[in-house]
Amino acid sequence: MDNARQAAHLRRYPQLIKPLAVSRAFRALWIGNSLSVFGSSITSVIVPVIVYSLTHSTLTMGLVMTAYMLPNVVILPFAGLIVDRINRASLMRTADLIRCLIAFAVMFCGFAGLLDVHILLVVAAFLGLMDGLFQPAFSAIRATVFVPEIRTSANALTQLTVQGMRLFGPAAGGLIISISSAPVGFGVDGLTFLISFICLRFLGKEGQVQRNGAAAERPSFFRECFAGIYVIKKNTWLWVTILAFSFINICTTGIVVILVPWLINVHLHLPSYVYGLVMSGEAAGAALTALLFGMRKTWHYRGPIAYGCVGAGGLALFFMPLTHAAYLLTGFMILEGAGMMMFGLIWETSLQELVSPAAFGRVASLDMLGSFALLPAGYLFTGWFAGSIGGSAAMIILGAAVVFLTALVLFIPGIRRFD
Repeated sequence: MDNARQAAHLRRYPQLIKPLAVSRAFRALWIGNSLSVFGSSITSVIVPVIVYSLTHSTLTMGLVMTAYMLPNVVILPFAGLIVDRINRASLMRTADLIRCLIAFAVMFCGFAGLLDVHILLVVAAFLGLMDGLFQPAFSAIRATVFVPEIRTSANALTQLTVQGMRLFGPAAGGLIISISSAPVGFGVDGLTFLISFICLRFLGKEGQVQRNGAAAERPSFFRECFAGIYVIKKNTWLWVTILAFSFINICTTGIVVILVPWLINVHLHLPSYVYGLVMSGEAAGAALTALLFGMRKTWHYRGPIAYGCVGAGGLALFFMPLTHAAYLLTGFMILEGAGMMMFGLIWETSLQELVSPAAFGRVASLDMLGSFALLPAGYLFTGWFAGSIGGSAAMIILGAAVVFLTALVLFIPGIRRFD
């Protein structure tokens, strides 16, 4: 009877909002993450403004981004082991508290006129280190909080909110700079980390690591470091996708980050607001896809759908340099954002189903390492490649490479039959 009442209670709510209605742990995680993403989106606009106001140097901006990425990439192989050994909620709270203190420190330095490039480099390095610890823990705790009854809608609602925060956060950052000052943005970011820290206090048992076997049977430190690799090797969907996306990400992010701004601002000489409109289209496509994904509890034929959507996004990037119309450029970015979001949601859901909670942190860290490790080299390659053969030709070739790689992966039975 209790199970019947629980089932009836779940049916009262639309599929997409069930996680908010029935899970206090999800509500705490969702509110904290949404606000911290909003704060980080604000500072993503403010940091370049501060750097260029201090130095007017693109090289310095590159150094700041490198200072952020390098500790992030270096810590990831070890972050998984840390995440799978200690309480994940406690680790996330610690990272949030440190990031909160850093943001407030930058705000005070800015108001005191003490902010310079050296401070920004140190700040970027510590933030990269904290993000490298926080993100695997966040992925692992989601696998515990997003139970099967709400998993699909919980992933969709999380991504829908993240896209919304990334859409409005930069606008809020620009507004803060125009009506106040850049240090205020860091204060807002610090406040969002503080709220996230408070929300994570509501997570107790959800943060605990679920052990397999007695403590005396725990494998050696060396074997634990590579446990994520053992898990990934056992499943074709996992190892093929991580390997494939280490190259697909180079093509897609290189186009979106480097070549799309060049196409709109330099090659086509379109007004600056068109670039904002086009990039908003990417966020809109991702948000609409998350909304659609969350309306169903279960999705079948996930392998073909996931890679088919990535291939559609590659086709969109392929055709972008062949048009001059702003509405078509926006439409192509909507398709690209939708395709990548559908893949991301299917990937996240499948990880939560296939990987045991005890090893999830190590698998998540390896997944992130595969996604991030080659990006700096990918950015350099994209810039060199576009300079050698032309930006439009580079977009066409890299877009075609995405389509080719997705088609190649779909020839693998383990991917094509993944349901």
